[in-house]
Amino acid sequence: MEAILVSACLRGVPCRFDGRHKVSAEFEEAVAGREVVSFCPEVAGGLATPRRPAELVGGDGHDVLDGTARVVADTGHDVTEAFVTGARRALAAARQGGCTEALLMPRSPSCGQGVVYDGSFTGELVPGDGVTTALLERNGIAVRPAPGV
Repeated sequence: MEAILVSACLRGVPCRFDGRHKVSAEFEEAVAGREVVSFCPEVAGGLATPRRPAELVGGDGHDVLDGTARVVADTGHDVTEAFVTGARRALAAARQGGCTEALLMPRSPSCGQGVVYDGSFTGELVPGDGVTTALLERNGIAVRPAPGV
């Protein structure tokens, strides 16, 4: 059976920054019949649930991995290291589970693929990837935003 890495919040784990999950019937259909490896990189990186919202500042997840951008909470607290640690642990979980693909939470500073919040905390979106998505893609794991969220 083909394995897929998924954001734990999409599987019903209340691990989002606001302490909620994002289960949807459309998402459940997308992973039906596959072995699912559920993972929350933010929790794995040491962040609490609930936690302050965070956004990428100065670039996207690729830039964070390159050391030219940061992940910052709405309080101004730098949480970059937690996001990078969580991304590394997500990659390890994907490898251990034999995952070649991931369905992750859209727009997230960890899991967003193709579009993320712009760092202004105003809800504006910009092209880019989250930190975990960037690391997975750099290591040959195809990432898609989850349907239905």
